[in-house]
Amino acid sequence: MKVLETKNAPGAIGPYSQGFEVNGFVYTSGQIPVDPATGEVPAGIAAQAEQSCKNVGAILDAAGVSFEQVFKTTCFLADMGDFAAFNEVYAKFFTSKPARSCVAVKDLPKGVLCEIEAIAAK
Repeated sequence: MKVLETKNAPGAIGPYSQGFEVNGFVYTSGQIPVDPATGEVPAGIAAQAEQSCKNVGAILDAAGVSFEQVFKTTCFLADMGDFAAFNEVYAKFFTSKPARSCVAVKDLPKGVLCEIEAIAAK
């Protein structure tokens, strides 16, 4: 097992890693829309979805894989009313259309609107 760590995605805010590489697979922790350079969260679902996708991408890059190698994602939304706007941004990054679960949750860390985790093949 190899722990993945990059300064291009937000550092873990709890007892977990940004991701792991295990037996040819890459697992990212859920990525919330925190800008790793500033620590700020952008306003609105579109900007937050984009930052979450960029954060996932940074971890994938640290593992030497790309969005095209992602075969499963799990997405969490604070409000299912944001589903269409979230999908519009998500589709720009996850062009290979991986298998996905998308659920509404009561709350997310730091009061953000979305979180994305991914599994990719090396």
